[in-house]
Amino acid sequence: MQLSYWEYKSWFSKVDFTIVGSGIVGLNCALSLREKYPKSKILVLEKGTLPQGASTKNAGFACFGSISEVLSDLKSHTEDEVFALVKKRYQGIQLLRKTIGDDALGFEIHGGHELFLENNLPLFQNCVDAMKSMNELLAPIFGQEPFVRTNNTFGFGQIKSEYISHRFEGQLDTGKMMNALLQKCLKKSIHVLNGIAVEGLSEQISGVAIKTADFEFSSNKVFVATNGFASKLLPEEKVTPARAQVLITKPIKNLNIQGTFHFDEGYYYFRNIDDRILFGGGRNLDVKAEETTAFGQTKNIQDQLEKLLTTVILPDKKVEIAQRWSGIMGVGKQKSPIVKPVSNNIYCGVRLGGMGVALGSLVGKDLAELA
Repeated sequence: MQLSYWEYKSWFSKVDFTIVGSGIVGLNCALSLREKYPKSKILVLEKGTLPQGASTKNAGFACFGSISEVLSDLKSHTEDEVFALVKKRYQGIQLLRKTIGDDALGFEIHGGHELFLENNLPLFQNCVDAMKSMNELLAPIFGQEPFVRTNNTFGFGQIKSEYISHRFEGQLDTGKMMNALLQKCLKKSIHVLNGIAVEGLSEQISGVAIKTADFEFSSNKVFVATNGFASKLLPEEKVTPARAQVLITKPIKNLNIQGTFHFDEGYYYFRNIDDRILFGGGRNLDVKAEETTAFGQTKNIQDQLEKLLTTVILPDKKVEIAQRWSGIMGVGKQKSPIVKPVSNNIYCGVRLGGMGVALGSLVGKDLAELA
């Protein structure tokens, strides 16, 4: 494709800031840049028709972390680091709610509940034993103790009769969220262009040369916000792609399940949405195979999701699957995001560790601050 004079002049000349990736991080970065630099020319490039990765493909959890996830994080992080991580997730959700509003987000608080399978009762006991210390650690963030024991009121099967619930966990509509962010960007004269794949970045004396699949142009500064796909542009950054497979049922009559739910240390997760159950996870069944940037499903994970759907979540109910999809997250040995300069004029905000909804707004803001 060759750019016309008009195309180049309108979109690709005298660009102050270019953001690669139009997901949660990228659009929040753009909005923060517009606030700081009201007269700047801001361009967001997206390779997909819609945001690739996970921004419109996740389960829509506020996602502060179930108790077993927090305990698992403590095996590789200090208490101070875990506290800081959860605090950032909480602050990120509050910033997102402030930026676009609860109605535009479809935000609701119904609690987050961790289930414990009958064949993994030691995990339940470990979490019960740790509740007091975890509540003491995290209460300053939420203003109250987050974790409580609750009864199995939704009639799930093959689980311990009690959940450990996070009282402040919320859920939202990720389609509404991304549409609201996109509309906000457009109203602020931020150019968001889809179908443009960035293939390379090259630091110049003043600015950055950006190579796309079809043409090249330059920008004063570039922000990489591609999360799970970051290694393609920034191979030196330690970000591992992680595919998450998801399915959703057809509408279920008289569905009384409400809230967000986890089990097996967060490797499985589900929620209610529009009289349906959205259910995802199973990456732990074949971690290496799921370290991919290829979208799609695998039989072993989909079979396990369907089995758990009809034995644990909706026992003895006839359930039909309406859709299946996958999203690509960015993970690493450390849970904290990478937000840093890569060179004089290139910056990155990546590796959100499956917590993009909670962290994305804050990471986008912090990324813009680097300018």
